Amino acid sequence: MVVDPALADELPGELDPALRDEIAHTTANALVRHGRATEDPEVVARLVALVETEGLDVVAGMWADSPADTLPGALWRLYVLREWVRRDPGTVVDRYRQGVAAAPVHDVVAGVVDMPGPDDVRTVADAVLSGVYTGDLAVALERAAAFCQVLATGAAFDADHLDALDPGAAVRQTRGAASLVRTAEELARAAQLWRADRLE
Repeated sequence: MVVDPALADELPGELDPALRDEIAHTTANALVRHGRATEDPEVVARLVALVETEGLDVVAGMWADSPADTLPGALWRLYVLREWVRRDPGTVVDRYRQGVAAAPVHDVVAGVVDMPGPDDVRTVADAVLSGVYTGDLAVALERAAAFCQVLATGAAFDADHLDALDPGAAVRQTRGAASLVRTAEELARAAQLWRADRLE
């Protein structure tokens, strides 16, 4: 049974968890299948910009509750990462620059230019999501994981610098770094599952 997300929004009450899960998997699989079946760069560009056109709330409603080791869960993490880069590239660049020296292997995998600026990190975020639809999805997930690892390292360094000046901000940064590490691990695991044909 396939349910149109717009129709699902009109249903009274909370959706049954099994139906919500089915909607998440159906939409994620349909997007990836459609994107990988086309050679039209405009279609891929529209898929990459999904959050901008549909809104973060709509995408969250479809995928945010999906486990990390599923296709909708992995897509959700990629789109949230891209949205963060799009909305706050200055912070992302700062974290990346702080983390890159301590995480050189992850930097190479992420594929960010030396001394990146805001446009450079936006380009990488777009390239990673484009790779979901035009390249090896596992490689796209691994690039995103590496990007998160470098950002996590930068956030941890930033927390160390803030510790004496603003302990509360340092705690928030440390939590943010831990969250980025967890996301990196989840994306790397999703890449392994995709390669094993087990990311559903």
